[in-house]
Amino acid sequence: MINSIDDLLTSLRERLYVAERGLATSIYLAHKLGRPLFLEGEAGVGKTEVAKVMADIFKTELVRLQCYEGLDVHHAVYEWNYTRQMMNIRLMEARGEHISEAELFSREFLLPRPLLQAIEKSQKSQVVLLVDEIDRSDEEFEAFLLEILSDYQITIPEIGTIKTQRPPFVVITSNRTREVHDALKRRCLYFWIDYPSLEREYEIVLAKVPDAPEKLARQITAFIQELRQVDLYKIPGVAETLDWTSVMVMLDQKALNLDVVEETLGVILKYQDDIEKITHEHIKPIMERVKVQVGA
Repeated sequence: MINSIDDLLTSLRERLYVAERGLATSIYLAHKLGRPLFLEGEAGVGKTEVAKVMADIFKTELVRLQCYEGLDVHHAVYEWNYTRQMMNIRLMEARGEHISEAELFSREFLLPRPLLQAIEKSQKSQVVLLVDEIDRSDEEFEAFLLEILSDYQITIPEIGTIKTQRPPFVVITSNRTREVHDALKRRCLYFWIDYPSLEREYEIVLAKVPDAPEKLARQITAFIQELRQVDLYKIPGVAETLDWTSVMVMLDQKALNLDVVEETLGVILKYQDDIEKITHEHIKPIMERVKVQVGA
């Protein structure tokens, strides 16, 4: 039971999610008001993780809809099990019987997809629905999602309307590859998750990779913070910081080493143009500044 923002902050931290108070406030209000939570920010800053952690806090199921270009009703809401329908038709014909259209398009042959699953499951208990990377979907699907989130109901022409009085806890994420329509945002509580400060990112590293030596964790965090000031095509997120820390621990590093940094750039930079840009001449001054901040 979440009774306050402080309770939520504690629950998040217990699950190794280090959140700033502003984010915790938005999550708390979305839960209490029964409103969707729209999280925007660069990739790898922890948007999707919010839904996963909240499902753990609620001790409930996470229903995830991964958005992509061309996503439609059949993949997001429901579709008919045509294979079973055809098998049933042939079986009835073999028996000399007739199957009516009402029987053919009954609940027995319906395949619920994530949005319908979330509506049906929330009729019985709290469910967390994650609509991940909504900006990757088409605007037509965005409009359809808007209708569902307005009334938390889905109408299936052959069956009728399926509705829930207990809306799922909805988390919608966007990497802002395109602007999402204002009509959708107006129905949500909004929060922009930015890259964390040096100290907060250090906290996250220690929480998520407890085996990392403190000095190494500080150096990695400081290096990533410096790297985010460079004009890169894709700036490394917190996810890359954690991956890189895990790699350094696996390689038994106690502190950042210039040679190992150069050898493992592919862990934090995912585009060849960025890797070519961060040459030895770039890395060396960054390492020097890190040493000044953290110590050799």
